[in-house]
Amino acid sequence: MIPAHTQAPAASLSEQAFARFAREVAKYPAEGKQSAVMACLTIVQEELGFVSAESEKIVADYLGMAPIAVHEVTTFYNMYNQRPVGKYKLNVCTNLPCQLRDGAKALHHLEHKLGISMGESTADGLFTLQQSECLGACADSPVMLVNDLTMCSFMSNDKLDQLIDGLKSAEAK
Repeated sequence: MIPAHTQAPAASLSEQAFARFAREVAKYPAEGKQSAVMACLTIVQEELGFVSAESEKIVADYLGMAPIAVHEVTTFYNMYNQRPVGKYKLNVCTNLPCQLRDGAKALHHLEHKLGISMGESTADGLFTLQQSECLGACADSPVMLVNDLTMCSFMSNDKLDQLIDGLKSAEAK
């Protein structure tokens, strides 16, 4: 069974999502409503768990944009999931400065610990492992971002193990 947060999107978004779209669009002059594209994509992801091609079209129609323009935004930023992801999305920085300070080793350690490769999710739907470009904390590497919100620095193998074990323990309760 697929966890609820990874279900395929419905044919449309809720009325609440469209009301939130309207609030975001209202922040800009009428001719600049396309500036709300990132906020609208975030609303879609919060509601559906990821941004599908179908939901990109809904955002494009709402904002009067070409669907490819919305897709360009979705694919440019790591924070938008284009497919279902685990409850915990782990983005490990593998940009050159982090590579020089064991970023790739951290990614490989997580691959081994979770039994998945970069870009995959665990069978239980708990973890998705991704690499990311610069997270802006090169001096703290290896660094990772959990669920696009929580930055974790100096991630040694021990700290990575503690993080994964702690998240698993929290889920077991």
